[in-house]
Amino acid sequence: MAFLECRGVTKRFGALEAIRNFSFVLRPGEILGLIGPNGSGKTTLFNLITGLYTPDAGEILFKEKSIVHIPPHEICRLGIAKTSQITMPFGTMSVYENILVAALYGQNLGMAQAHVAAERILAVVGLHERRDEPAGKIPAPLRRRLELGRVLATGAEVLLLDEVMAGLTPAEIEQALMLLKLLSTQATIIMVEHVMQAVMGISDRVLVIHHGEKIAEGTPIEVAGKPEVIEAYLGKRYT
Repeated sequence: MAFLECRGVTKRFGALEAIRNFSFVLRPGEILGLIGPNGSGKTTLFNLITGLYTPDAGEILFKEKSIVHIPPHEICRLGIAKTSQITMPFGTMSVYENILVAALYGQNLGMAQAHVAAERILAVVGLHERRDEPAGKIPAPLRRRLELGRVLATGAEVLLLDEVMAGLTPAEIEQALMLLKLLSTQATIIMVEHVMQAVMGISDRVLVIHHGEKIAEGTPIEVAGKPEVIEAYLGKRYT
């Protein structure tokens, strides 16, 4: 069953086709890895799904209903939320307040319910001890965790994770992977990631995008051995 689906999606910026006739199906409960060289269209695809961009052609369906032309905040309340490559918390607000705001406005909860949700999510992402610190002052790895906490607080059923492991040490990556495995029991995940050991180690399926087009799809093992994938990353002489 398709949970989220793109059908022939195309997005142009002037003469540039950033996404070209792109189709895929996301199934409930899976972790789908989305990989490709820099500039291949990964973040653009995320921005199309979350309503920041409108496709020039094609259809995007969530639970079999079109979400094209729906504003981003409404898509969030439908159950799709995205992290950002560059973390942008409300810096002067506390860690707890950042998560509380996401629960209040993402899920449209009352204050009492939002407090309950924020307390639970603080524990899930391991930030309870830093709850009262200004979000702009905590270390970068913890801001990554806060970014995950904020998308969880919206009540999202689909998490679009955009390079949540960027800049992390190997030990921090291992911790992040454990957290993602836990989150996958609560939500369906699409992750964009350049840390290959991470995305290949945790994904159920992998999509490879290059120049805005899907060039491969399959299990991590199937995808890793495809000549077109090796060429996209390393150049033709390695295929």
